[in-house]
Amino acid sequence: MRILITNDDGVRAPGLVELVKVARRHGEVKIVAPDHERSGCSHAISMHDPLRVKPVEWDHLEAYEVNGTPVDCVNVGLTVAWPDGCDLVLSGFNNGPNLGFDVTYSGTVGGAMEGEINGVRSIALSIANFVSGAPIHYESGAAWLAANWTMLVEAPYKPLTFLNVNIPSIAYPEIQGFKVVAMGKRIYEDRVEMRHDPWNRPYYWQGGVVVMDPDQPGTDVEAVNIGYVSITPITIDWTDYAHAEEIQTYMHRRRLNK
Repeated sequence: MRILITNDDGVRAPGLVELVKVARRHGEVKIVAPDHERSGCSHAISMHDPLRVKPVEWDHLEAYEVNGTPVDCVNVGLTVAWPDGCDLVLSGFNNGPNLGFDVTYSGTVGGAMEGEINGVRSIALSIANFVSGAPIHYESGAAWLAANWTMLVEAPYKPLTFLNVNIPSIAYPEIQGFKVVAMGKRIYEDRVEMRHDPWNRPYYWQGGVVVMDPDQPGTDVEAVNIGYVSITPITIDWTDYAHAEEIQTYMHRRRLNK
C-alpha cells in the first residue's frame, strides 16, 4: 500500500510522528507536510506564491517540508513523492479536536479533502483534547489506529467522501469503542476580541470560547464526550439535493404565475 501522510501542525509535530509509526507497518509511507503550523487554514491553496519543497531527514523515509498549506502538501506529494498516485492519504494526528463545524476551518480536514478530490481514499485523524495544558494522548490515537487499521482502511468506500476521525485524549484502556456518527454543533462565543498594543492602538484577535453542548445524540460531539472514537463520513459534494428540488418547484411556480 502506498501511503501519503500530511498534517497542519508541521512536519516535525509529535502527532505526525505517532501516525507515521503506525502507517509504516502497513505499507510504503512518504511524508509531505507544512514547514510550520498551519492550523485553521481550512482548504486553502497557495495560488500567488511559489511553493518551496525541501527534503528532510525522517528515519529512512522519504519526507518533504513545504512552505504551504496541507492542501498544497497533498498536491506536492502527488507530484513529487507519488507521481504515479497512491492508495491512501492520512492527515493528522491533529493536536486538538475537529468536531462539528470545526471541519470547515480545519487544515487537517482540508488535507484529507484534497486527497479525496484527487480520487484517493483519505482519512483525517485528530486527538480530541479539550483542556488547555492537559496531556495530549497521541499514544492512545496510535494504539487505537493500530488495533483498528484494517477496519478503518477497508471500510466501504464512496467516491467524494472521506472519513473524519476524532480520538478522545484519554488513556487507551479508557476508550469505550467507536461510533459512526453525524457532525454535531461546535460553535464559538466572542469570536473577535479587541485589544490594544503598547501604543494604545486597537487591534483584533480572533478565537473565542468554545460552546459545546454534549447533549447531541448521534453526533461526533456526544461520542467523544462519553469516551468513544467518532468516525464521520464527510462528502465533498455539498449540494442539498432535496432543497434544490424544493427551490426548483418554487421558482417554476413563480414563473408560471407571472
